[in-house]
Amino acid sequence: MSLTPKQQMLAGEPYLANDPELVAERRRTKQLCHRYNQEPVDLNRPVLAELLGRETDAHIEAPFRCDYGYNIQLGRNFYANYNLTVLDCAPVTIGDNVFVAPNVVLSTAGHPVEVEPRIAGWEFARPITIGDNVWLGAGVLVLPGVTIGAGTTIGAGSVVTRDIPAGVVAVGNPCRVIRTL
Repeated sequence: MSLTPKQQMLAGEPYLANDPELVAERRRTKQLCHRYNQEPVDLNRPVLAELLGRETDAHIEAPFRCDYGYNIQLGRNFYANYNLTVLDCAPVTIGDNVFVAPNVVLSTAGHPVEVEPRIAGWEFARPITIGDNVWLGAGVLVLPGVTIGAGTTIGAGSVVTRDIPAGVVAVGNPCRVIRTL
């Protein structure tokens, strides 16, 4: 029995992103994100719960965008400033007390470097994991498959292409450790 594109996506296998089921789910999520971004802060918590599929004490400043929502797991006391984008084709797991500055992108989605499969709509997705007590500076981009260890600070404008250990300050493009905390 062959897997559906959604099952392939969730299993970490290459999948066709233009599959009608996935397109419909992303359309629904865009509608929920639009509602979330239009509601006053004190009224948008139920919309966030619907997006994520669970209640949360997270505070995410609008605008917020994601692909599916159900692949995002937020720890306690999560705060994200304006313009958080989460491409959650694979799980995005974020620990407790994580703070995210404006214009951060967490992207589990990737595309083939070969032209033909990319044009045909093939994608892949790799999970992102962010430990407790992490701070992501303004404009940070976290790429597919990355883990950031607990207590780490990622400097503004960094492009995180590989795992970063716990308890460090890391900056740059590509992001690298510059000191231990």
